[in-house]
Amino acid sequence: MNILANGGPNLVRADRESESERLRLLHAIERKLLWLSAWMIHHANHVRPSRDGLKVGGHQASCASVISIMTALYFEILKPEDRLAVKPHAGPVFHAVNTLFGRQDPARLATLRQFGGIQPYPSRVKDGPEVDFSTGSVGLGVALTSFGALVQDYVQLHGLGRPGVPPGRHIAIVGDAELDEGNIYEALLEGWKHDVRNVWWIIDYNRQSLDSVVQDRLFGRIEGLFRDMGWNVVTLKYGRKLESAFAREGGESLRRWIDDCPNSLYSALTFQGGAAWRAALLTDLGREEGIRAIIDPLSDEELGALMTNLGGHDVAALLEAFRAQDAAGDQPTCFIAYTIKGMGLPFAGHKDNHAGLMSKEQMAGFKREMGIADGEEWQPFAGLDVPEPELRAFIESVPFARPLAEEGRRLASPTVPVPEAFPLPRVPAGRKLSTQAAFGEVLAELGRGQGAAAPIASRIVTTSPDVTVSTNLGAWVNRRGVFDRHLKNDVFRDAKLASAQRWGMSPEGQHIELGIAEQNLFLVMAALGLSHSLYGARLLPVGTVYDPFVNRGLDALIYACYQDARFMLVSTPSGLTLAPEGGQHQSVNTPLIGIAQDRLASYEPAYADELSILMRWGFEHMQKPDGSAVWLRLSTRGLEQPQRKLDPAAVIAGGHWMVPPAPGARIAIAYQGPVAPEALAAFEELRGEEPGAGFLAITSPDRLHAEWLEARRKARSGFGQPSWIEQLLAPLAPDAALVTVLDGHPAAHAWLGSVRGQRVVPLGVDHFGQAGDIPDLYREYGLDTDSILDACAQALLG
Repeated sequence: MNILANGGPNLVRADRESESERLRLLHAIERKLLWLSAWMIHHANHVRPSRDGLKVGGHQASCASVISIMTALYFEILKPEDRLAVKPHAGPVFHAVNTLFGRQDPARLATLRQFGGIQPYPSRVKDGPEVDFSTGSVGLGVALTSFGALVQDYVQLHGLGRPGVPPGRHIAIVGDAELDEGNIYEALLEGWKHDVRNVWWIIDYNRQSLDSVVQDRLFGRIEGLFRDMGWNVVTLKYGRKLESAFAREGGESLRRWIDDCPNSLYSALTFQGGAAWRAALLTDLGREEGIRAIIDPLSDEELGALMTNLGGHDVAALLEAFRAQDAAGDQPTCFIAYTIKGMGLPFAGHKDNHAGLMSKEQMAGFKREMGIADGEEWQPFAGLDVPEPELRAFIESVPFARPLAEEGRRLASPTVPVPEAFPLPRVPAGRKLSTQAAFGEVLAELGRGQGAAAPIASRIVTTSPDVTVSTNLGAWVNRRGVFDRHLKNDVFRDAKLASAQRWGMSPEGQHIELGIAEQNLFLVMAALGLSHSLYGARLLPVGTVYDPFVNRGLDALIYACYQDARFMLVSTPSGLTLAPEGGQHQSVNTPLIGIAQDRLASYEPAYADELSILMRWGFEHMQKPDGSAVWLRLSTRGLEQPQRKLDPAAVIAGGHWMVPPAPGARIAIAYQGPVAPEALAAFEELRGEEPGAGFLAITSPDRLHAEWLEARRKARSGFGQPSWIEQLLAPLAPDAALVTVLDGHPAAHAWLGSVRGQRVVPLGVDHFGQAGDIPDLYREYGLDTDSILDACAQALLG
C-alpha cells in the first residue's frame, strides 16, 4: 500500500501541527485561569475594603493545583451534556472558566465572597445555571455525580429523556483529602451494586490536606478500593518532560528516586526550588550513570520545572488519558492525577499553603510575571502572547461552548398533573389505622395508575435504605417493580414459593432499593429531585427511612435542600411511640430539624385524612418554582379515625381546631402526631371545668413558625396580614394558657408563647427513651393524660 497516495505522513504531520497549535492555545488558557483565580482571591482579601476586619479567605493553592485538569476538561474534552461537580476550593477557577466562555460577566469576579456575589464554593441556587452540582460539603458533591448517573440511566431507560439532549458523563474533580470522607465509600459500594456507568472521578492528588501532608501509603489504598468496586483506574503521575528524562541513560534511577521520595520531602523540595532539588539529587544519585548528563545542563529554574512536571499539570498527558478513556466506553473511571498544591505560585508545595494567601508584594511580582498591566486585572485576555481574536475563536469552537438546549444548562420540564384529591384509606368502624399504614395504602392505590392518577403514578420514584417493607412501601413496589439496569428474575416467584413481596427487577421498575446507608438515600433523593433541571424529566421522588436515622444522613439531607432538590421524605416510625424498640430507635429531635431546615416543609399528621391531604399537596408543592422538598413524620401507632370534613387549607397551613375555643377562653390543649388520644382524653376532662376550652391539632409547627416569622417581617415593613397561628390563637383570652404535647422535643412548640404573649406549658421528650409499652413510656416522659391534666392545672394557676 502506498501511504503517500493516501496522505499518510502528511496527515500525521498535520495532526501533530494541529495538536501543537491546540496545546499552545490551551497553555494560554491555563495561564489566564491561574491569574484570574489567584487575583479574585487576592482582591477579596487585600483590595476590597474590609469593614469588619475579618479575613475573607480563599484557597489560591487549591485552585492552582487543578488549573491544568480544568483546562483540559472544559476546553477540549467536555461535551455540553456532561455534568460536573467541581471541588469546593476550586470555585474561583470554575468562575474564571465561565468568564472565558462569556457566561460570566468579568465584573462579577470582583464579588467573590461578597454579599450577593460569587459564593466561596459553587452553588446551584446562588451562582446560577452553570453550576451542575453544588459543592462545599466535602465528599457529597463527588458522590452525587455517581447517583446522578444512576438517575440519568433511570430517565433514559424509562423513555423520559429530553429530545435532542443525549446522556452525558458525570465528572467529579476531587481533592485527595476528600477521600477521607466516609460517604465516598458508601457511594462507591452502592454504585457497584447498581452497575453505575458514565462516571469519572478525577483526583487532584496533591498529597496535602488542610493541616498536613497526606500519608505516602494512601495512593495504593485508593487504587485498590476503586478497582475492587469495578472501576478502571488511570494514574497520571508524570508529565512528558519527565517521561523523556526517564527514557535517557540514568532515567530509571531518577524515576525510582522520585517514586520512593516521601510526600513530605517532595513538597519541601518543591517549595525550596531548583537548587534544593539539585543538592538532593546529587547527594543520592550523583554517582549513577547518566544522572549528571540529565541535570547538569539545566539551570535551577529548569531543573525545578522538570522535577515538578507531574501528570496533573501536563495538559498533553491529561488529554491523552481523557481521550483514551472516552473512547474506551462507559466504565466508571478514577483518574489519579499527581499535582502540586499551589503550582505556579510562590508557596507551591509548602505544607501550610492550604489557606495561604499571597502577600501584596508577592502578588505584585506574580502580576509582573503574568504580564498584567494596572487596570487590566479583570480583562479575560490580558497578558497573553496569543492574539485575543485567535483565542476567542478557539474557545468558541470547543465542544463545551455549544449550548446544551435552548434554555441553557438548566433544562425545563413541565409539571406533572396531580389529582384533585388523593384516595383516603377505608377504615371500618372499630378499626385503628396508623399514619405509616395509611401512607402505604395511599401510595399503593396511586400505584394502580388508574384515571387521573396515571400521570403521577408514572413519575413517582420510591427509594429506601433497606427498610422498604418496614416503612410500608411493599405494596407500591409489588405494583411498580424495582429498578435495575438489567432484567432479573424473582427466584421465589419463579419457584412458586409463597412471599408477600413480588419484586421483579427491570429497567421499567420505579423503586430504587438501597443498602443501609442513609447518606446514600438523601444523595439519591437529591439526584432524583434535580432530574427536571439536569435531564429535562420531572420525577417525583419519595424516600422512606426510620425517623431516628434521619440524623445519620443529616449532612446529605441538608446538602440536598441547599441545592433546592425536590422530594418527599417519609420518616417512620418516630418517637417514643415506637415503644418496645428502645432509645436508639426513638427519635427526639427530628421535629426541631423540621423547623430549622430551609427548603423543607415539615409535617406530622395524626390521622389518615390529614395525611392524604398533605401527600396530595406535597406532590404539587414539590413542582412549584417557589416550592420545596416535603417531610412527613409518621407513626406506627394505630388510632381510631375521626369521621369529619377537614379544611385542607388549614391542614396545610399547619394547624386546625378540632374543637374551637369559646371567645375569651382561658385555656387550650394543642397536640401533634400520635399523642392525639391522650390529648383528647385530657381535653374531655378539662371541659368539665373549662367548658370554653379549645382543642388544637398541630400538623406542622414548621409551617406555622415560618409563616409567623414572615408575617412579622412584613409587619415591620408596614404591610401584611396576621399569620395563620395568630388567627388560630386570636379567640383565646390575651392571658390564656396553652398546653402543648408532642412525641418529640417540647421546644418545637415552646415558641407559641411569643405569638400573642400567652402562657405555654410545652410537654414532650428531651431525654433518650427506653424499651417498654406506650402506657409506661408516656407516663414516664409526661405524655399521658394525667400529665397533660397536671400541666393544665399548673397553667391555669399561672
